[in-house]
Amino acid sequence: MTAAQTPSPEAGKPGTSGTPRESGRTITTGIPARLDRLPWSRWHWTIVIGLGTVWVLDGLEVTVVGNIAGRLAEPGSGLSITSGQITGVAAALYVAGACAGALFWGRLTDHYGRKKLFMITLAVYLAATALTAVSWEAWWFFLFRFLTGFGIGGEYAAINSAIDELIPAHYRGRVDLIINGSFWLGAVGGALLSIVALNTNLLPKDVGWRLTFALGAVLALAILLVRRHVPESPRWLLIHGRDREAEEIVCGIERRIESETGVRLPESKGELEIHQRRSVTFMEIARTVFGRYRRRAVLGFSLFIGQAFLYNAITFGFGAILTRFYAVPADRTGYYFAVIAVGNFCGPLLLGKLFDTLGRRVMISSTYLLSGLLLFGTAWLFGRGSLSAGTLTACWCVVLFFASAGASSAYLTVSEIFPLETRAMSIAFFYALGTAAGGISGPLLFADLTGTGKVGDTVLAFSIGATLMCLAGLVAAALAVRAERRSLEDVARPLAAVAAPSAGATAP
Repeated sequence: MTAAQTPSPEAGKPGTSGTPRESGRTITTGIPARLDRLPWSRWHWTIVIGLGTVWVLDGLEVTVVGNIAGRLAEPGSGLSITSGQITGVAAALYVAGACAGALFWGRLTDHYGRKKLFMITLAVYLAATALTAVSWEAWWFFLFRFLTGFGIGGEYAAINSAIDELIPAHYRGRVDLIINGSFWLGAVGGALLSIVALNTNLLPKDVGWRLTFALGAVLALAILLVRRHVPESPRWLLIHGRDREAEEIVCGIERRIESETGVRLPESKGELEIHQRRSVTFMEIARTVFGRYRRRAVLGFSLFIGQAFLYNAITFGFGAILTRFYAVPADRTGYYFAVIAVGNFCGPLLLGKLFDTLGRRVMISSTYLLSGLLLFGTAWLFGRGSLSAGTLTACWCVVLFFASAGASSAYLTVSEIFPLETRAMSIAFFYALGTAAGGISGPLLFADLTGTGKVGDTVLAFSIGATLMCLAGLVAAALAVRAERRSLEDVARPLAAVAAPSAGATAP
């Protein structure tokens, strides 16, 4: 099952790590097909745990900071900082760091490999969040919030690339959705953890908030230890002249799964001929994403903008809405947030399989349209004064059940509809675009609307988010790519491919 190689002057040079890389050769390989025909196994769970759990950390970070802002601003917290600086300056710096990190690390991920970068970006996050825990001045806190975001932004590009390239096509949709949706498990933990951190009967004012950040660093260290066992993407190795390493990794996975199941794996079907190369220029990336795949770029843009504004329409200032309109005490809003966070996670968990069975187009468009229409209904009920704090939270839960599956599918979509050589950079670009829109322009817009205390303005905020979500759903209905259960190479041929995949695979 080794790759067939076309002889060249460089043939025969070692391709293992630490030796000169082979490039410029044309090879025929069945490795992508061999990865896609694997049954689900304990090895795949290692990938999910080692790579996917970082979204829990992101959810923990974002939620904790929002919920402990009031306590940090109090005298005796150990920081001379205001609540507005925490939810404004610190939040904006975290978002800016995530956007910058996604773009910076995304380019390096495509150039130097998935594994190097998902180890480095997690180490950056770990160090930055640990240093946040020992902040003594506001400027220190701001600096390390930026660097924490810088690490997390890089994680999105490196991790989504690696996951899609290692998970079999049959399971790729549901696994990707559940992993991206696990952000909300972190949000639940952050909401509940903030309740403990705010309790001065348990922890002093200047200790509780520090422990929450320290916990994030400890969790990151545990993930880092598991992640050491995750291999480099064999698909990336093939493109970059390291096909011997790719062969060794895939053979090792196959032996492990055969040993685990006691059944010999079936022969794979389909080969790909590629011309190996070391790197891709920015110009090639731009031409590919915005030229050859222009319609897919419009799709990615629409999905990310729609979900970003819907989430800000609901969650930005949700605590202020509860306290202003329903007199919910500020230190009790964490319980309400925990409830809607559970709804967010249940969406990808329960609907994920349908993205692989009913298909991407049906599920992406329907989850976007349903969540938008349900939010319109919630806005109408809120405007009539028909909702209590509990029923409003219940409405949000239902809206976000569908919206979370849709939002997670946005990450899935941009990670599978562009060629391998541009995958991490494409994820980074659309993630940065959506994060900037949702984390900068979204809060600026919705803060003004929800902050007036007028019911009509809050209804308008909900309606804007709902409108953009519905529009994105219509775009998905027209442009979504039927990628379910298809090889990544079939959905978008690598730039290095010199012939269409054999065995009758359809061109994208």
